[in-house]
Amino acid sequence: MQANNRDATSLWDMAEAIRRIQEFTRDRTLNEYLESILMQSAVERQFEILGEAARRISPEFQQSHPEIDWRGTIGLRNVIAHRYEQIEQETLWRILSTTLPDLLVQVEALLPPLPDENAI
Repeated sequence: MQANNRDATSLWDMAEAIRRIQEFTRDRTLNEYLESILMQSAVERQFEILGEAARRISPEFQQSHPEIDWRGTIGLRNVIAHRYEQIEQETLWRILSTTLPDLLVQVEALLPPLPDENAI
């Protein structure tokens, strides 16, 4: 199934949120992350954006791409937004270290091509 405009926009938002998390944490250790409330806050915000963008993807598109853990991505956003006292920073670090690289590859594979500037 091809993405509609809203799905495409949300996929771009998902990819951008993942890239920002990776940028914020590149060349950092878990200890550096745990010692920086600024970095933790920035990462949490991007996880919220990632989950909200995933939530906006149409159910039909989600169903046609079961390789993506839509439910888990959206669920993590809900924990961060509504049950923030339950956030375990070590868990976020594990997710950003192990799960996000593969998720980015999956999302990028679904991104529609940008319009050709020469075609205008």
